Parts: sequence; structure tokens; C-alpha cells
Amino acid sequence: MFQAPSSLTYDHANAALNAGLAAIGGGESAIDFVAVEVVDSSAVATVLAWQRASKARGTSLTLHNIPDSLRSLMSLYDVESVLGLSASRADLPHH
Repeated sequence: MFQAPSSLTYDHANAALNAGLAAIGGGESAIDFVAVEVVDSSAVATVLAWQRASKARGTSLTLHNIPDSLRSLMSLYDVESVLGLSASRADLPHH
């Protein structure tokens, strides 16, 4: 399982993106975010790029231990369904 770095921000996104793409290219299909401490919108773009690369290989990407801060950004940008996550937006009606 590929381990995402502790910082997924603009300053570190390119290195994280490339490391993740290399792992996916090598057959990895899971990413663990347990070490992630700092995120910004670059993290969402990075995860979306990893997802695209995985789909291009014909595999699905599994995301583990997504921190609340990243999940919040994913919700803000409304990409949970694209990433195969369940939506949990507070502004959506609940039944």
C-alpha cells in the first residue's frame, strides 16, 4: 500500500503526485493517508490524478485513513462520488 506523505500541499504536491503515480504504475491499488497531517486544495487535485491513473490502468483505487481535513476538502469540491466515497456534505438534505 502506497503511503501518502505527511504534507499534501502546493509545495509538496508534485513530489507526492509523482511518487503516487509511480506506485500506481507499479501495480499499487491502495493509498494510505494515515501519515497525512497538512492538506490544501492541491491534495484533492493529487488524489484525483491518482484516481485517473488507476482507472487508466483498469484498476480501482482504494483510499484508507483519509483525514477529516482532506475529507472536508473533497466534500467542499463535491468529488466524493468521483473518488468512490460516500457523500457526507452537511448542506445536503438527510432522509
